[in-house]
Amino acid sequence: MSHTKTVAQTFSNFINNEWKQSSDHDVIASYNPANKEEIVGNVQKSSKADLDEAVEAAHNAKKGWRKLGQVARGQLLYKVADLLEESLEDIAETMTREMGKTLPEAKGETARGVAILRYYAGEGMRSDGDTIPSTEPDALMFTRRTPLGVVGVITPWNFPVAIPIWKIAPALVYGNTVVFKPATEAAVTAAKVVECFAKAGFPKGVLNFITGSGAVIGQGLIDHPLLNGITFTGSEGVGKNVARSATERGIKYQLEMGGKNPVIVARDADLNLAVDAVLSGGLKSTGQKCTATSRVIVEADIYDQFKELLLKKIDEITIGDGLKDGIWMGPCASEGQFNTVCSYIEKGKQEGASLIYGGEVLTDDEYKNGFFVRPAVFENVNSDMIIAQEEIFGPVLALLKVDSLENAIDVANDSKYGLSASIFTRNISSFLSFIDDMEAGLVRVNAESAGVELQAPFGGMKASSTGSREQGEAAKEFYTSIKTVFVKGS
Repeated sequence: MSHTKTVAQTFSNFINNEWKQSSDHDVIASYNPANKEEIVGNVQKSSKADLDEAVEAAHNAKKGWRKLGQVARGQLLYKVADLLEESLEDIAETMTREMGKTLPEAKGETARGVAILRYYAGEGMRSDGDTIPSTEPDALMFTRRTPLGVVGVITPWNFPVAIPIWKIAPALVYGNTVVFKPATEAAVTAAKVVECFAKAGFPKGVLNFITGSGAVIGQGLIDHPLLNGITFTGSEGVGKNVARSATERGIKYQLEMGGKNPVIVARDADLNLAVDAVLSGGLKSTGQKCTATSRVIVEADIYDQFKELLLKKIDEITIGDGLKDGIWMGPCASEGQFNTVCSYIEKGKQEGASLIYGGEVLTDDEYKNGFFVRPAVFENVNSDMIIAQEEIFGPVLALLKVDSLENAIDVANDSKYGLSASIFTRNISSFLSFIDDMEAGLVRVNAESAGVELQAPFGGMKASSTGSREQGEAAKEFYTSIKTVFVKGS
């Protein structure tokens, strides 16, 4: 019996409503992090010429798209939502194969993408301005929201459906045209999402999709003279570069650049609830969330009890290929991310923190072709250690012991980041102090740090975010400008 090896599908760029190969006919392979011998698919290694074509298509489409009107734009997003829902199983499976999160998580994320599309489709029928009293009695004064024009969308690999959609959907419904560049590590999943937009019947040039290197396509998009706004989620270094370039050209920019998110466990906390939330918030998706828990700040009175329960429950976690039933945590998303996580575990040991659980690379049998690391727990961590300050983006928890709630909040704020934070307590005064004093854009009480709801504003403080918030109605602040209109009878 002969076995034929399946050839990986190659996905094209989508420019001006056509699927096109790159001008150089060069491709980049995307590999399965649970089995690095499997190519999930190939995407285009695009050139500056391809990027120029995509941006020009968006530029040429922007006037017609704006004039189509908000209601009609919203109706098209409803179509995309239906198409994405029909493709949910396939897209979720692709996501798991491409970036490693478990299939239930991938299905949940894709379903969330459907919900985000329907939320912003509804914006098509909502208010786009206010009437304002004029000092002149025979005049009418009102505001209207007007789109920016061409918006560049650059997204990371960790939420390859939800993050692109929560950027693209509001951009489109508010009247902008889009050039979308996903992270290469999740570009096959992104291409399948774009297929849903392609089938929905948008006018030519409204949504353009281009893949390629960050140095050529990412940087080229950031610097493109026809761009009117850019929204970016990714590393702080690239984010600062986006800000510099956008500021020089006077265009709007929106950045989300990660976090070092704390959970405070107060002495009166429900410990079972706190431990479950730390494990879910810190280790689900292999810790690869910008809102993931990475610092666990525990009051001394209950520290030993909390630690014992944490170590007992973490030992129950099943690790493996996210497509298999019963797997709770998948691999790191790529070889690069795997190496980063391993290097931080070594740094923690070198700094003098005590590795009390895990941290080893898994290489036996089912793990030998993947990027698997057992979750790591450190204690005797000081706030000035690298593992307490730098974003690791992996399954690493740092336990910090404190003697009071006030001290806990000070330690929690001792970070250049301020994305999300949570506290576990039964005391109203404690959580009110936490809500008031915590320097983070998302604060949660008796819930994990990693929860984000699509209808609520999302973004951080300090080095975590720059520009107006994402998601919910707050997205309108970024994707539109306000035009004030004054009308007087002749």
